[in-house]
Amino acid sequence: MTKVLIIAQHDGSTLNPSTAKCVRCAAAIGGDTDILVLGKGVSAIAGEAASISGAHAVLLTEAEHLEAPLAANWAAEIATAAADYSHVLGPSTTFGRDLMPRVAALLGVNQVSDIMEVEGEREFRRPIYAGNAIVKVRTPDDAVVVATVRTASWAAAEGGGKATIKQREASSEAAAHTRWVGLTSQGGERADLQTAKTVVAGGRALASADNFEMIYRLADKLGAGVGASRAAVDAGYVPNDMQVGQTGKIISPQLYMAFGISGAIQHLTGIKDAGTIVAVNKDPDAPIFEIADIGLVGDLFTILPELTELLD
Repeated sequence: MTKVLIIAQHDGSTLNPSTAKCVRCAAAIGGDTDILVLGKGVSAIAGEAASISGAHAVLLTEAEHLEAPLAANWAAEIATAAADYSHVLGPSTTFGRDLMPRVAALLGVNQVSDIMEVEGEREFRRPIYAGNAIVKVRTPDDAVVVATVRTASWAAAEGGGKATIKQREASSEAAAHTRWVGLTSQGGERADLQTAKTVVAGGRALASADNFEMIYRLADKLGAGVGASRAAVDAGYVPNDMQVGQTGKIISPQLYMAFGISGAIQHLTGIKDAGTIVAVNKDPDAPIFEIADIGLVGDLFTILPELTELLD
């Protein structure tokens, strides 16, 4: 019997939209779908999860050592809960990439990464070679499927659901070798990069962290998230949690605006699912123009201030 368990991603106060996208993927697999909410004092988040259309039940497990999203603690709890399920899904976000491999290791199975399409209960399609090829994978019939869902490839399931919330006792203990220190974010009040409908990104051509302020100003005018190429991150202009691409964050905004980004293959992997791509670069042969819906050849130091001024 097919039963899917989805691991809810949250920040302690709000359910991440990636959870609803995992529910959509689970619907394509078939069977009953339950959502596991781990944490402490997160009953409100369980209520959010219960409202997702397609969820059959929400399992709420609260404990002191589960308050922080520490993979060393959560994975053991998930592995125990997985005993009643044929599939365990998590989002292919920074959270999921950290957590799900541990779950797979504890269950003794290989993880399926970045499910972008479901062809059967145990047959999936996922990207390889920086998204330049799509491969079909099949998991053994006698093993639980542990997988991450490529959230950029799935629309979020709708609301209006009325799943039952069930209390579940914790069955694990805090890991002795790992402790939670804290979590800080340098994004301020701007939209989250992986859920923002509009993203403004800059590359190495900005030449300095001070010049990156032009990107921030435009993003604030648009209410957008802010991203960067790996070259900009490596140069120290911005922190690495803003990196977009194969080794950064895979995003799917409705509008993606790239300034001074040439379009290296690893960066393009992260934006292929964007609705509309706008590129500004002074090099007419920049690879990003091959996938851009709108391209403008010009000096970003002239175009960025002019565009920002027009929005005043």
